[in-house]
Amino acid sequence: MKNIVITLFLILLLCIYSNRICQAEEVITIGSKKFTESVILGELVTQLARSKYPRVAHRKELGGTRLLWGALLNGEIDLYPEYTGTIVEEILAQRGIEHVSQLSKILNEYNIKMSKPLGFNNTYAFGMRKKVAEQFGIKNISDLRAHPELKFGFTNEFMNRGDGWPSVQKFYQLPHQNVRGLDHDVAYRGLESGAIDLIDVYSTDAEIYYYNLHVLHDDLQYFPEYHAVLLYRDDLTMRAPEVLQRILKLEKSISEQNMVSMNAKVKIEDVSDNQVAADFLAQTFKLKSTYEKETFSDRLFRNTIDHLFLVVVSLTLAILISIPFGIVSFFYEKIGHIILGIVGIIQTIPSLALIVFMIPLLGIGATPAIVALFLYSLLPIVRNTYTGLHDIPNPICESAKALGLSSFACLRLVELPMASRSIIAGIKTSAVINVGTATLGALIGAGGYGQPILTGIRLDNIQLILEGAIPAALLALLVQGFLELLDTVFVPKGLRIKAE
Repeated sequence: MKNIVITLFLILLLCIYSNRICQAEEVITIGSKKFTESVILGELVTQLARSKYPRVAHRKELGGTRLLWGALLNGEIDLYPEYTGTIVEEILAQRGIEHVSQLSKILNEYNIKMSKPLGFNNTYAFGMRKKVAEQFGIKNISDLRAHPELKFGFTNEFMNRGDGWPSVQKFYQLPHQNVRGLDHDVAYRGLESGAIDLIDVYSTDAEIYYYNLHVLHDDLQYFPEYHAVLLYRDDLTMRAPEVLQRILKLEKSISEQNMVSMNAKVKIEDVSDNQVAADFLAQTFKLKSTYEKETFSDRLFRNTIDHLFLVVVSLTLAILISIPFGIVSFFYEKIGHIILGIVGIIQTIPSLALIVFMIPLLGIGATPAIVALFLYSLLPIVRNTYTGLHDIPNPICESAKALGLSSFACLRLVELPMASRSIIAGIKTSAVINVGTATLGALIGAGGYGQPILTGIRLDNIQLILEGAIPAALLALLVQGFLELLDTVFVPKGLRIKAE
């Protein structure tokens, strides 16, 4: 047991050391949200920056506005693409900004700079299948009032943001109640299948033309303009002025048609984000940018290492903490009720919410994901340790003490070995849960098998989804099989024979 613990500690330290080295090399970090246009813009910035300085990292598909804004303020990313409407209506909504000309001055208070507009306006809009719009005679958003039976599906962010559905509903006095939150890319498929009748779209979405949608006219002019800009940390002007100068070449360089075309190439023609960005830079700036072309095996290796890092570190910590907690819960009943109650409450928190809760404390990346996975792994091990010790017949413990064994010796030589099958069963349960839940870490930049799943959902690419889902399932089986071997090491032979 001692050797196993030492080995797990060495793995933990090695993983942390390797991760810190990798992070230390990422001098300039670019972020992007989890929709295609943001990823393309992030890649344009990344390739421009790398043409001047090679040590630039792009953290793709990091989630929503609040996550990126928080990461920018905390210095976990140096720059990310944003929209003026989102800054006014969401990020700085409490400041009561009346005109976008005020943005730069207010952003300076946060030590954040804003570029000039990149050249296109990507505002929110509502889209329907043309067949449905013609059937109900809907041309404007106001026309929706007469059809409360329609089913709406909006992006989860739009459901909650200041300029999103609650505000639109009140402004247009829409009576609709059948409204659900969806991922942006899933919403298009729901619209096509007829499961929903109306979704929110971005005006530069390639899917508008691909699905032949009718975009409703904003007849009361509710939605503000959403000019694409770059938000970056003020210290970037000192740390890498030449790189920043190269990045800001994007100002006023991307027309709405350019952006629609790039979105279409990625979403519809299945061209990679990297290639689309490189082609645009070559055509617009005569810049021959280079980017790393990953093969399937390259991606699989990288995602496996990232996923193992999350699982090994979080599960190791959970084992080292949970078993002592289970022992304490057994020997001290009052404390045990508190411990079991706390880990039980943690388990009831949805895994995605638990990961997101870690962001304000620990930022983005592997660390908050590991802490969340660690917390989520506690209950099965703590409870099974407690149950295994509790179910040992009293005469056995009394006999051990009658032979002169101290309480500690009795625990080490008799009680823990007899409870070992239950303890290992708890570890197996935690391990399988951990492997599956770790895929959510990709939403906050932790990598792993969740990364191709997110990209596959974004691009409607089943192959990419399976590229993450199948290895995750196989890893869960491998971990389960490996932990089965622990029975032969830690479970006394007599108990194994009895189980057989």
